[in-house]
Amino acid sequence: MMNAWTRRRLLQGSATMALTALSTTRQSRANTSGGLLELVAAPSPVKLYRDDAAASDLWTYNGMTPGPEIRVRRGDRVRVRLINRLDEPTSIHWHGIRIDNAMDGVAGLTQEPVPPGGAFDYDFVVPDAGTYWYHAHNRSWNQVARGLYGALIVDEPEPAFDRKHDFTLLIDDWRLGPDGTLDLASLGALSDWSHGGRLGNWLTVNGRARPSFSLPAGEACRLRLVNASNARILAIDPTRFGGRILAYDGQALPAPEEPPYAPLLLGPAQRLDLLVTPSEGFLLEELSGDPFPMAAFTVVAGGSGLREAPRLPGAELPEPDLTAARRVTVDMTGGAMGRLGDISYQGRILSGSDFRETRQMWAFNNVANLPAEPLFWAAKGETVLIDTHNDTAFPHAMHVHGHHFRIVERQGSGVNEGRPWRDTFLVGSTQRTRIAFVADNPGKWLFHCHMLEHAAAGMNTWFEVV
Repeated sequence: MMNAWTRRRLLQGSATMALTALSTTRQSRANTSGGLLELVAAPSPVKLYRDDAAASDLWTYNGMTPGPEIRVRRGDRVRVRLINRLDEPTSIHWHGIRIDNAMDGVAGLTQEPVPPGGAFDYDFVVPDAGTYWYHAHNRSWNQVARGLYGALIVDEPEPAFDRKHDFTLLIDDWRLGPDGTLDLASLGALSDWSHGGRLGNWLTVNGRARPSFSLPAGEACRLRLVNASNARILAIDPTRFGGRILAYDGQALPAPEEPPYAPLLLGPAQRLDLLVTPSEGFLLEELSGDPFPMAAFTVVAGGSGLREAPRLPGAELPEPDLTAARRVTVDMTGGAMGRLGDISYQGRILSGSDFRETRQMWAFNNVANLPAEPLFWAAKGETVLIDTHNDTAFPHAMHVHGHHFRIVERQGSGVNEGRPWRDTFLVGSTQRTRIAFVADNPGKWLFHCHMLEHAAAGMNTWFEVV
């Protein structure tokens, strides 16, 4: 199902790299409650590899990647001014937030992209506590790969964990060249667009390779994992260090749970909040190939912190009514080694050299990339059940904008995944997955694969709640 991450794919010297001391994040934190925060998107030199390697030419928010961690409380107003100092248009999507449609940040659907030299003010209220993130949403395959993303953390009205017990971990994989800098020449490679997406050869957490974190012994801590990769599916086993699950995609469970299977798969854009109460140090490892340590956790003397996690308030989301649901079928085709079929793009059927010229290689219901008509319309308050059949040779990470859903059926899986709320789901090759949600947020919303190259190459559609 996945391309293996193996040690031999890492750049020479990675195995002996020393752990880098780091606080909770490389990026600065921006606390805002109604005040205006400026995010400047601009080119910046940033070192991704060893300290003696050259800096990469990245695109960053406020000169850093990840960008500033935005930290608010549930119900707060967020005001952000995006200032574009890039040489191409951009926008910001606030991933996982049940947001007002005009603020969703999807260039070409909910707003015009911000031109070079321009600015745009985002202004919205965060309705749910949880782990979210923000990222560029114009030419995302290019802009996110260059570093345009950051964390958006929404605390409970009374934060369940203080800053000494709450850690944000933005995980990314980068494709570096022999000199240790970001391989810019391979951005947009057709082989990535038609296969598994852009996969890297260098992992970072909060912009650093193998950072180290200090946890208080015997005290309950929250680890907020965000997969910011363009296309890599991470395999993580919390049972190796006694981790229990607090939340999926920002939505808290009623109580901490043991992982339903191991290793857990964390797809691009998905989040996982873990509860750990450490008695000894441990490694957070990527396990899709040989175990590769992404971050190290040491244990220091504890104080008077909590020994058990407090109960986290869940979001007040309406339950879908499957007996009266609008049923929508999505047949996913295309890609290398898959069923191309009759793919239509901008009103015509593609054939022969059309695929290379248009770069459209994937389709939903035989239509590639933002058709003029929506996938479906739904009345506000109507339950929608989307039946997604992946008739391709690759897995996909499907994201619903503006809503959270429940997985009501996953073909071939004995795991009961109906209860957790999600905003992004993985569907394996040849697998069928059904999700359901109440369409209670009016506007035009994107439904797309979050393997960003797949979205650019056709796996991109929309629906409207009226």
